[in-house]
Amino acid sequence: MYTLTWQPPYDWQWMFGFLGARAVAGVETVTDDYYERSFAVGGHQGICRGTPDSVNRTRNVTLSPGLLPVAETCLARLERLFDLACDPQQISVALGELGAARPGLRLPGAMDTWEQGVRAILGQLVSVAMAAKLTSRVVALYGEPVKDSPGYMCFPAPEVLAVADPLALKALGMPVKRAESMIYLAQSVVDGTFPLSPPADIDAGMKALQQRPGIGRWTASYLALRGWQAKDVFLPDDYLIKQRFSGMTPAQIRRYAERWQPWRSYALLHIWYTEGWSPSVDGEVTGVQQ
Repeated sequence: MYTLTWQPPYDWQWMFGFLGARAVAGVETVTDDYYERSFAVGGHQGICRGTPDSVNRTRNVTLSPGLLPVAETCLARLERLFDLACDPQQISVALGELGAARPGLRLPGAMDTWEQGVRAILGQLVSVAMAAKLTSRVVALYGEPVKDSPGYMCFPAPEVLAVADPLALKALGMPVKRAESMIYLAQSVVDGTFPLSPPADIDAGMKALQQRPGIGRWTASYLALRGWQAKDVFLPDDYLIKQRFSGMTPAQIRRYAERWQPWRSYALLHIWYTEGWSPSVDGEVTGVQQ
């Protein structure tokens, strides 16, 4: 067993709820106590499970035999997924009252940027539940079974989806344009033109993503938020954000959010999950915990 450390407070219940709502059947299992999933990297595949220990402020990780040769990579990816390197005190100071109700909120990342890119595309204009179902169907059709764990599938490799039939993907329940966007993304990962690591200039990287077929501003921002775990991304065009900032234009929302730089990603999460929050004219923020 391996251990990862984190700084309190950490709202594990919220994190497991967030990931559980988006869990992909065949890839992930999320309970109240642990997160388990298949993973493949460098020709190795297997299952990793993480269980938080709030008393010792550690996350206990077990890996199936197939992942032991790449244990260091698995641990680094889990640390990114759960934002374990976050300094919550630093975020609290930056956000002030906005973050007071949920000081343990962390930024959910991703174990694989390519996978998160696919999930971001499949999440366009559908509910969270439907996005998870669509992704599960893609995995069932194109994923590879995990050898030592019956019932688990590895997320499809980009090399597989790069040559997929868009009509076969359409038959899973998505528009053909979305299928083509996913295939193009896979091809760009294969040819090395898709940035799997966060670029030095996140804003420029998001603009570059928007030049790709089927990726608009929201999808590019969400991909950066989770796939790159960018800390300073805000989504002024998001439906719920526009509701929270009622009567304001996206440009006005963007200017308002500048007060939370360089931690706007965390501000975004707090606004999403603080029922009744609204901006105030005096520059302060108010809200009621959801």
